[in-house]
Amino acid sequence: QAQLVESGGGLVQAGGSLRLSCAASGRTFTNAVMGWFRQAPGKEREFVARTSWSGALTDYTNSVKGRFTISRDNAKNMVYLQMNSLKPEDTAVYYCAATFGPWANQKTVTDYNNWGQGTQVTVSS
Repeated sequence: QAQLVESGGGLVQAGGSLRLSCAASGRTFTNAVMGWFRQAPGKEREFVARTSWSGALTDYTNSVKGRFTISRDNAKNMVYLQMNSLKPEDTAVYYCAATFGPWANQKTVTDYNNWGQGTQVTVSS
């Protein structure tokens, strides 16, 4: 069974940076579209970023474009989310997700069937 484990969350001041990591195991993820989602208190889980199996294709929600970068290392079965210029509104639990199939418009929760447990990111003002 596929497993995803996130790490790297924490408390940071506005303007700071964090790097989230997602370790994948249990099956081969080299052909998976990998995504990051986040869920703030009282809000629905929302798409943040995704990357194709090769890492050549990436996609971001508008609010993080130019600040966040998604990347992957298939040799290590790792996916990363580099977050710079963090804002208080970025505060949320961040989830790593995977879906197996071709690159398509995978930007909703139901597009992904493998999820991590989440890591908390808190940005203070």
